[in-house]
Amino acid sequence: MRRFGFVFVGSAHTLGVVGATSGAAAPRLLTLVRRALRTRHYSQRTEEAYVSWIRRFVRFHGMRHPSELGERDVARFLSSLAVEGGVSAATQNQALAALLFLYQAVLERPLGAFQGLVRAHQPKRLPVVLTRDEVAAVLGVMQGTPQLVAALLYGSGLRLLEALQLRVKDLDLRRGEIVVRGGKGDRDRVTVLPAIVVGPLERHLDAVRALHQEDLARGAGRVPMPAGLLHKYPNAAAEWRWQWVFPARREGVEVPTGERRRHHLHETVIQRAFRAAVQQSGISKRATCHSLRHSFATHLLEDGYDIRTVHELLGHRDVSTTMIYTHVLNRGGRGVRSPADRLVEPGVIAVVPRLAGRLRQLLPPPNPPR
Repeated sequence: MRRFGFVFVGSAHTLGVVGATSGAAAPRLLTLVRRALRTRHYSQRTEEAYVSWIRRFVRFHGMRHPSELGERDVARFLSSLAVEGGVSAATQNQALAALLFLYQAVLERPLGAFQGLVRAHQPKRLPVVLTRDEVAAVLGVMQGTPQLVAALLYGSGLRLLEALQLRVKDLDLRRGEIVVRGGKGDRDRVTVLPAIVVGPLERHLDAVRALHQEDLARGAGRVPMPAGLLHKYPNAAAEWRWQWVFPARREGVEVPTGERRRHHLHETVIQRAFRAAVQQSGISKRATCHSLRHSFATHLLEDGYDIRTVHELLGHRDVSTTMIYTHVLNRGGRGVRSPADRLVEPGVIAVVPRLAGRLRQLLPPPNPPR
């Protein structure tokens, strides 16, 4: 049985496969996949996801090399994800994208049509949106850096990773702007910096700068840099403007170089703090950190801002994606007033007096006069 970890002899056209113990210097399959992804400037998260799916695909077919498999094998793997694994449509589509990339960009053998492919059903879901009072309650419970990050998610409409990957140079406190670099789809955009966080953010940056000075004093203080800039500006990794706004407490090892550098705060730190705050606030909605971004867009539309403005602030590729937030403008079933509410009108009660007492028991008590 062939085992995963074979190496290629020659180019991707020949695909001569030899055992991993043969001492050949040709790179392994996953090394070629990572190299192809980095050449095309895919994000690190996409790289990790694609490599994981390719590894699962090989294991699913008994550790056979992908060059020996074809469209039917890919379709069988994807169908098993939907039927046996019960994955969502988005997960299945991600696995398909990884395998399409493998065959087209690495093996240089594009896949054809898939026969018998069972696709996972992809229902349309409305986003979970918190009310303004709920947002205030959650932010009031949170403390420290998680509270500041959550305030940016709601006040600027940032994704969680976009907020954690902010660098000092991306903040313009005087103009009230945040420049999001390399957001989803590797797109840059400018969004609003809420004035309410400027003071706490300044105090936070003072503490971060003091930490950076301590790192520099002991010969550290370098952060990971975008691709290509490290070679062009070798000393930029230690400059203040390139430091993370939300750095991690401990340094980590950078995967490509093996050097110890300070990374940004991990997402789970904010996610756990937010989850605990939602539970402590007594909110029954299934809210996550991303719900703050949904609430940002929804509340802007409620305040009368046009859809194009919200679209630009969120950084969506297509305005149709932003249109999902217009559901909040259709209050109560597209603005329809329920006929049950008309039963308590004076004319109806006058015709059927016995209804008055029973219906009033269902209604909330009137507000006391002030």
